[in-house]
Amino acid sequence: MTSSYRASAGIMLAPAVTLIGVFIVIPMLLTVWLSFQDWSTQTPFSSVRFVGIDNFREIFGPTSIGRDFKGALTNTAIYTALSVVLILPLSVLFGLLVYQRDIAGGTALRTVLFSTYMVPMIAVALVWSKLYAPTEGPINQMLGLIGAGPQPWLSSPSSALTSIVFLNVWQQVGYFTVLAIAGLTQIPGSLYEAATLDGASRAEQFRFITLPLLRRTLLFSAVIAIINAVQVFEPVALITQGGPVGSTNVLTYHIRRVGIERAQGGLGSAMAVMLMLALVVVVCALFAFVNRRDSE
Repeated sequence: MTSSYRASAGIMLAPAVTLIGVFIVIPMLLTVWLSFQDWSTQTPFSSVRFVGIDNFREIFGPTSIGRDFKGALTNTAIYTALSVVLILPLSVLFGLLVYQRDIAGGTALRTVLFSTYMVPMIAVALVWSKLYAPTEGPINQMLGLIGAGPQPWLSSPSSALTSIVFLNVWQQVGYFTVLAIAGLTQIPGSLYEAATLDGASRAEQFRFITLPLLRRTLLFSAVIAIINAVQVFEPVALITQGGPVGSTNVLTYHIRRVGIERAQGGLGSAMAVMLMLALVVVVCALFAFVNRRDSE
């Protein structure tokens, strides 16, 4: 009985495992292998030459390749941190507004939030590029109505990356609001009723009931938000092309330029491996932090 059950389970899992292996595991292992090779993307794999850790030394070295990589890594870290810091509180806030049935407009807010996530990022990037336009852009025109001067949203190194972050938050917050609502539905209403009878205010209920019981949901949301943020590509490729002065040159876009446009496949693979390792370290550290707080 047990052997037949295992056989049937293996048969059912085989298609999914095969697809994961072909499209995820094999490309990942190939990227790791290429990171130790000197290889041009314009030549076949048979032309690779083993160079050890030279590619990693170069991307962290003092040359222009190293400076560009470290700049792209810094931009990616800033972009990811800002996105997560804005998305998580907003998702909880909007989730509470939608979940509370005694607040008017909850259905309309739910529809608006969900519809933004359904819009493809390419379309979002093109629309926001027009919104950010220096003269004819609606954002600067509205600022002019209140007496504020036009802002160089995408043309200034100090504001270009932040402008891309706002674009990402607008597009992603609806999805994370869904996750927040899912977490709120798992909190027993009896806890709030007991807290109300004990005289706890709404703020105290949120601090001592909602937030602690949403911790696992927020952890999952943070991990997904980090993974989504480090993969940013379309807004940079369509709007800024990494500029101005490299201020929006994130790692995914930089890896494409190095690995495809410059045909330096070994260096591009080494950069991709470092991005993957950085992502693994951050996610593991986040899990360790939350688990430690739970144990305390």
